[in-house]
Amino acid sequence: MEKIIINKLENISGDISFYYKNLITKEIIKYNEDKSMLAASLIKLPILVECFNQIKQGIISKNEIFITKEKDKVPSCGALNYMQENLKVTLKDLYVLMIILSDNYATNILIDKLGIKNINNTIKDIGLKNTVLNRKMFDNEKALLGSENYTSAGNLAYLLEKIYKKELIDEKSSEEMISILKNQRLNGKIPFFLQSIKPKIEIAHKTGEDTNITHDVGIVFTKEPFIICFCGNNVDIPIYERLIQDITYDLYKYNVKGRK
Repeated sequence: MEKIIINKLENISGDISFYYKNLITKEIIKYNEDKSMLAASLIKLPILVECFNQIKQGIISKNEIFITKEKDKVPSCGALNYMQENLKVTLKDLYVLMIILSDNYATNILIDKLGIKNINNTIKDIGLKNTVLNRKMFDNEKALLGSENYTSAGNLAYLLEKIYKKELIDEKSSEEMISILKNQRLNGKIPFFLQSIKPKIEIAHKTGEDTNITHDVGIVFTKEPFIICFCGNNVDIPIYERLIQDITYDLYKYNVKGRK
């Protein structure tokens, strides 16, 4: 199976970072797993972790209220951008929207609240050497100066495994993060072929998209749960997303129906 997967990845144009791990057998398949990639919305995963870190420390509260402002809205993903201003939302509302709808406005509020320095310190403490938050979502001024956010498939696989093992922040926090990731509404990549299978397969995952960029990283809760992380920069998006769908299904069959 490893040769088949690597061959498929090698035949895709663009910059690819991939990581797979069976969480029971510990079997690993990896390809450019430490390659530094433009993160797009995958950077929201370590932001989520820092939310729970500061909640645990008592620095912030899930029930803290924020008021939306028209001037702070940013384009694209999410819900808040399309709703009236002066809307009251809690911190919990913000981090849930940031993950399940990849809400960019919610993300920027959280970055301001948590602090970029604090988020990056937690990233370093976890040991994510290829991951860094340099700017908020749609900060065009910084983007024009070359300031970008980065990560890698290997880093996010490591992060997801720590959450799966309930080792990140504490057991309760890890469980809540998994629950939020399972409620992901953007399900066209890793879950594409799996969401119609009965009984239902739970998948905790986070996507990322931008121009010529598409990612999806997550945990697939089959009989033998596995982590699967795809990062793609400078790719043909429809072709790479079909590959994500196909490889995920290949590895599902490999785990469930027997290894060959």
